[in-house]
Amino acid sequence: MIQTPDIERPTRKLIDDLSEIGSATASAELNRLGIRDAQLRGPVAWTEGKAVVGPALTLQFMPLREDQYSQDEYDDPEKQLHRHVLYHTQPGDIVVVDARGDMASGVFGEMMLTYFKGKGGLGVVIDGCIRDYPKAKGLDLGLWLRGVTPNYHTQTGIFPFAVNVPIACGNTLVMPGDIIVADDDGVVVVPVSLAKDLADSANEHVEWEDFSRMKLAQGGDLRTYYPLSAEAQAEYETWRNEQEE
Repeated sequence: MIQTPDIERPTRKLIDDLSEIGSATASAELNRLGIRDAQLRGPVAWTEGKAVVGPALTLQFMPLREDQYSQDEYDDPEKQLHRHVLYHTQPGDIVVVDARGDMASGVFGEMMLTYFKGKGGLGVVIDGCIRDYPKAKGLDLGLWLRGVTPNYHTQTGIFPFAVNVPIACGNTLVMPGDIIVADDDGVVVVPVSLAKDLADSANEHVEWEDFSRMKLAQGGDLRTYYPLSAEAQAEYETWRNEQEE
């Protein structure tokens, strides 16, 4: 019987604290915390308007070699590790897949994604493709993909090799249990060790940007209000105090 490891999930509070910041703010603030480039390049949003934050279940594909993997689509399903990563799904999880940028293999199809959704999964990030997109897009999952294909997962040149191990998705390291922040701007990976510091700095950033956006919409001077100048700081502090009353 195949056994695959589960992940250690961050606290619900930590996820909630990151839920409003967005990928752009997460990327910028992580840069200030020492992570120069946290973006997963390659996968882009295929479900416009979806934004998710959650821990990463990881799946690694390798180049197909017949002595290591020779299963047909439905032969001995339990040997197909793309199923096993989904078995670990808990509400709020996100599956992140290193599919090697392959554009000819559909890592998951509608049935697998329906199961994932039913288990409470939020979204998938795949450096590669899914299939059954016309039906999958109606599942209300976040989909960040390179593309879509009619082929199934091992039909051409790759096969699922490992579950919940460190992977390189979009040439960016993702550790099992890392926090994913994904929206229409893209996907950012947050090391759990930096998540609290990110939440503290990013939520402050979001707050002063709300003030700046309001002032700019009212015709305020860009040099004064973005970023906040010293002369605008006192005005911002007064506004923030008023919001808390």
